[in-house]
Amino acid sequence: MVSTSDVLDRHLKSFAEYDVDGLLSDYSSDAVLFAPSGPLKGPDAIRSLFEALVSEFAKPGSSFTMQLQSIEGDYAYILWTAETADNSYEFATDTLVVRNGKIVAQSFAAKIKPKRQTAREADSTSSLPETKS
Repeated sequence: MVSTSDVLDRHLKSFAEYDVDGLLSDYSSDAVLFAPSGPLKGPDAIRSLFEALVSEFAKPGSSFTMQLQSIEGDYAYILWTAETADNSYEFATDTLVVRNGKIVAQSFAAKIKPKRQTAREADSTSSLPETKS
């Protein structure tokens, strides 16, 4: 039988290898991934999230640091930080529920700080009135 630890290890390895199909193979057909944008149901819906993340993390200079990894039975929790060319992941967490060797539910949340302002953001920031302290 495949343990929760085995599934998490395989999942992290697939992410490190930028293997979207490998990542998606870890999910049950009715899995739900709760993300800040709302729930994604099933591997087809989850694909776009991982395609975007893999594309971002595959750029040169990216790093991923595991801060904490805990497993209790069917539940896995990871706390991590990362740097990519585009963003600083100051605090990120995933909680997974694994049954019969597949992820059936996952939540993801992160404090993500963009490294570059868009021209529109720069214009709106520069047009803010100065305040006196």
